[in-house]
Amino acid sequence: MNATEITSKITNAANILNIDKWDYGASFSNDYSVQVDRGKAKQLKASQKQVITLRVWNKENLVGITTTSDLSEKGIKKALEQASVASEFGNKNEITDFSPLAKDPIDVKEVEKKNPLGIKKLLNILREAESKLIGSHEAIKSIPYNGLSESFYERIYANSDGAFRNHSKSQAAMYLYARAEEKNKKPRSSGSVKLGYGVEDIDIDSCIKEASKKTIAHLHYSSITTGKYLVCLSPEAFLTLINAFSSIFNARSIIDGTSLSNKNSIGDLISIPALNIYDDGLNDKNISSAPFDGEGTPTKKLSIINKGKLENFLHSESTAKIFNTTPTGHAGLGSKVSVSPDWIVIERSNECSELNTSLDHENYKGEFVYIEELNAIHAGVRASQGSFSLPFDGWHYKNGEKCSIESATVAGDIKYLLKNIVNIENEEELTTNGISPHVWINELSITGDE
Repeated sequence: MNATEITSKITNAANILNIDKWDYGASFSNDYSVQVDRGKAKQLKASQKQVITLRVWNKENLVGITTTSDLSEKGIKKALEQASVASEFGNKNEITDFSPLAKDPIDVKEVEKKNPLGIKKLLNILREAESKLIGSHEAIKSIPYNGLSESFYERIYANSDGAFRNHSKSQAAMYLYARAEEKNKKPRSSGSVKLGYGVEDIDIDSCIKEASKKTIAHLHYSSITTGKYLVCLSPEAFLTLINAFSSIFNARSIIDGTSLSNKNSIGDLISIPALNIYDDGLNDKNISSAPFDGEGTPTKKLSIINKGKLENFLHSESTAKIFNTTPTGHAGLGSKVSVSPDWIVIERSNECSELNTSLDHENYKGEFVYIEELNAIHAGVRASQGSFSLPFDGWHYKNGEKCSIESATVAGDIKYLLKNIVNIENEEELTTNGISPHVWINELSITGDE
């Protein structure tokens, strides 16, 4: 069933039920994924999903919501009826409406849609990748976490005011996480993730080489003494922290009282002036880009931190109304609409006179800790308090030599971290979560497993 048919069915059913105001978001997908274990199929999945989320407003302008996967006329009518009943229990303290930008033009990035390879081909490709990775070094004994997937999906938004949008795309992903074992030593692990619009876009050899190189690099390890260290965060690690504390610039979190910011925080200097942060969902490098959010608001590039100052919050329709501004294209669809970042881009601003540009992760000869990857984010981050305590994978550099850290935790406060950046390197790197350079922090607490 195509997007026009669904919208027509909902319109007809709403007319029969005397429902004047409604909107819906729909998601349709075909997904294929495989996992292997020493050449044997571990998990094979193929699924077809179709879900519609319907919102209905009653005469008091209160909203009710329901979801359904039954796209027959009977199923859609029943869903509208349920949403209408639910509207009687709508939130009277926060009135939700259509996004005022739901009819604005959208920027659709045309990408060639890939054809599915199918489970059998995916399995053969992953088997070969697993075999090559195990064969790349004698210490690599297994690839306990691996997967290859492809998805083909369509998103739709429409409302009773005439807004209508749809967008379709394909996406593929491969991840390989190797485990190396040596006699009388602890097992060491690392991995690699690669994305593409289709499996043929993924550089599989690069994924294998990266997973192997990173895993082997951790074979020579030692403990680290607990203390405060100069720390270099990899692009992936710094983006992980910014996303973990995105409530700082999330209007929904501010309203709910779970953010370090408040309604008057725009303009506050929250980091050193050398830092710029954008949310750029339409970035050409973003494989998962979508031209509109759950409310139909166009996606756009938004400056969040400009020269260290908080410049914008992320908004849905309802939070924008409370803040007397416009939606930013970061809303999910629900009775209490969620707000979240799309794709973070971090760069060094031209206000960089205070930076120590001699700090370079490839050439610096002094002592520092390099954090490659942060773990246990959900357990170790207290976003409303600004604190974090996270185990990590990384290296201790000293006297020009590096040694993998056996086991350690980094702890700190996001406010302190942003104000104690001592360098933002020139080169920006593409990750699966966004774009960032390496970022250096002065005196972060490292707790070693001594």
